[in-house]
Amino acid sequence: MKAIILNGSPRKNWNTAMMLKSAQQGAESVGAETEYIDLYDLRYTGCRSCLLCKRKGAERCKCFWKDDLSPVIDRIFAADALLIGSPIYLGDITSQVHALIERLHFCALSYDDYANYFTGRVNVGLVFTMNAPQSYFRSRYQAECQALADTFRALNGEVEICASCDTLQVSDYSKFSMASFDEAHKKEMRETQFPRDLEAAFQMGARLCSGVKE
Repeated sequence: MKAIILNGSPRKNWNTAMMLKSAQQGAESVGAETEYIDLYDLRYTGCRSCLLCKRKGAERCKCFWKDDLSPVIDRIFAADALLIGSPIYLGDITSQVHALIERLHFCALSYDDYANYFTGRVNVGLVFTMNAPQSYFRSRYQAECQALADTFRALNGEVEICASCDTLQVSDYSKFSMASFDEAHKKEMRETQFPRDLEAAFQMGARLCSGVKE
């Protein structure tokens, strides 16, 4: 079994990356082979509307644009699980994750009848990290995150969300103009809540990689 882990954050060692690496450990704990990719290391854009994936006789579920993302899309469709994470910036996922979603879904979408060309099964775990407290996530972001998760049902597998709220933004707030935030509170959340979030990500990775196709 194979799990692809995609970090959609520009920060390689902070909240989103830590959550994803915990999910990766969960996947590996049940025997999955994993591949971890930082999307910000790749050179790519969103869909270019070249329509090569819609040409008659073209291979389905394949993006033909020649950049760093197309081979990653191939590996996603061949995987058993996809674990993808993004911080929430200005109320939304990062542009890199948006671009991935455009490319991934469009090449699997039929323009004959809007059916799904993909007939395999890939379980999907979505990690969202944010400065916003959990109450704000529930009232403002949760429905949008769930709608995003629902688009991944086109991969025909289980889809789960793991959200980490009220995260620590920097290790030393005194170096930044961030007077709106209570550093003591943020550090307390880092010590008390974030370990629980990491455990939740670990368990999600293990669940989504258990009992998948051999």
